[in-house]
Formats: sequence, structure tokens, C-alpha cells
Amino acid sequence: MTAPIPRDLPDIPALPRTAPQVLPSVVPARAVVPPVRRPLTAVYRLALAVLATAAVLIEVLLGSPTRVLSYFVIQSTVLLALVTLASARRAWTARHPLPGAVTGAALLYVVVASLVHHIALADAAPAYAMTAGSGGGAAWLEPVAGHLLHTVLPVAALLDWLVLTPPARMHLRQATTWLLYPLAYLAFTLTRGELLPGSTAARYLYPFLDVARHGYRSVLANALLVGLAIYAVAVLLVALDHTRPKTRFRL
Repeated sequence: MTAPIPRDLPDIPALPRTAPQVLPSVVPARAVVPPVRRPLTAVYRLALAVLATAAVLIEVLLGSPTRVLSYFVIQSTVLLALVTLASARRAWTARHPLPGAVTGAALLYVVVASLVHHIALADAAPAYAMTAGSGGGAAWLEPVAGHLLHTVLPVAALLDWLVLTPPARMHLRQATTWLLYPLAYLAFTLTRGELLPGSTAARYLYPFLDVARHGYRSVLANALLVGLAIYAVAVLLVALDHTRPKTRFRL
């Protein structure tokens, strides 16, 4: 048997007149703002990826592939080509952009490679070159590829970041993570130089990392200075990313 329902119900407290406060929640903009197609952005990034691939292929065809692919500027340009190609596909198909940690790393590495070339290598004696060049009518290809790698592509990547990429997508904590690849590259290039025979020309790919000429103390000091410069550029990019204005148009 069930208990009888009481005729006199107890007093129920009155509901508050004010609406309950809703606690703030952190919702990323990508969860509420639908992406749109950006065909002009996709075309620009596709052209950037094609130029980067062409520059790398020219250097590989003119020199030793294993040696050319060991240079930091070549590896960073390959990364830039892959990232811009993926970004072009996402812009064309109206998908969300790649994470800022990925695009920021690709931008940082090509910018650093460009700065190192123009500050430390462009006026080096003897003249610095990744390949010995080729004779005949193709002798002009190597300077063109070098200009693309060290000037055109970094500037084009910066323009893509400044004009076509939403701001405030990088974070300061990523600056330390971005140093892992240059550190791994330092270990790689020093190990490569040690494993190659002493008579091999250009055992060390960069003059300031030439252990046979300068010794480990000077080379590690140079590497420390370059590492600090890379971190400074990374912090500068993060700061600019959070201060640059948001573009009002979608290309």
C-alpha cells in the first residue's frame, strides 16, 4: 500500500527574482565561428609551396643530394612547403587553419635561416655556397635558388603571416619548444662532421660550426649565440602576433 497524499503541503521557498548568474566558460572562437572558403589565400599559399619546392629541387639537382638535404635552410624550406601546402588546402576547403605552433615553427625557421645567411654567410670569405654550381647555361640556377631560399621565401612567409593569418595564435611557451629542432640539428651536423673522413671537403656545413677550424669551445660558443638569437626572434614573433591588428577581410 502507498502512503496517502497529505492535504497540507509544506511551504515551498519562493524562487529568487534575479536570474542566476552564468559562470563564464572559455570557448575557442573556432567552436562558434564557422570557417569560410578563402580561395585567394589558398592560391597564394599554393604558389609559396611551389616556389619552395622548386628552390629545393634546384639545389638538390645541382649538388650532392645527401649534402644539400643536410642544410638547415633546405630542411626548414621543406617544412615551409609542407605547412603552406596543408594551409592552402584548408583555406580552399573551408577548414580551420593549422595550429599556431606549427605555422609559427615553420615561419621561425625560415626567418632564422635567412638572418643567418645575410648576417654571417653572405659576405664570408671564401664565398659560401651549398653547391659547386653547374657549367653551361644552367650556371644561373644556383644564384636564383639561393635568392629564393634566403630572401624571397622568408619575406613571402612573413607576408602570409602578417596579412592572411589570424592574430594571437602563438604563445610564449611555444618559443622554448621551437628550440628543440635547432638543438637536434646542431647535434646532427656535428655528428655528421665527425663521421665523415677528414679529407672530405665541407665536412661541416656552416663555417661558424667548423670544429676542425675553430675547435669545440668556439663552435659551442657560436651555437649558444645562435640559439639565443633564435629564442629572441621567437619571442619577438609571439609578441608581434599578439599586438598586430586583426585583418578585416578574408581573401
